[in-house]
Amino acid sequence: MTEKELLERTKQFALRVIKLVNALPDNATGRAIGNQLIRSGTSVAANYRAACRGRSKAEFIAKLGTVEEEADESCLWLELIIESELMPAGLVMSLLKEAKEITAIMAASKMSARKNR
Repeated sequence: MTEKELLERTKQFALRVIKLVNALPDNATGRAIGNQLIRSGTSVAANYRAACRGRSKAEFIAKLGTVEEEADESCLWLELIIESELMPAGLVMSLLKEAKEITAIMAASKMSARKNR
């Protein structure tokens, strides 16, 4: 996957997170989890974009680590949405799958970048 494709993929992930958060119930739990998910989900795209603009290999690797962490955190919030039954699992599973794939891609990219340093 190219840098350009990953930039678009992470942006689309952020947009999907925004739509899902807007569909959460307007109660204390929905707002609390929604606030956390919107932060981590949009951070995936923002930090990947920053990684691509890194001034050094070390900065690139560090930013990829941040993207990996934020994508993994997004997985947690999506799992909580499903398991607490805030939304039907069928509406959330594809986004959770994407969060897991992005986490795995960033972990592999980080390892490759370290090897090639």
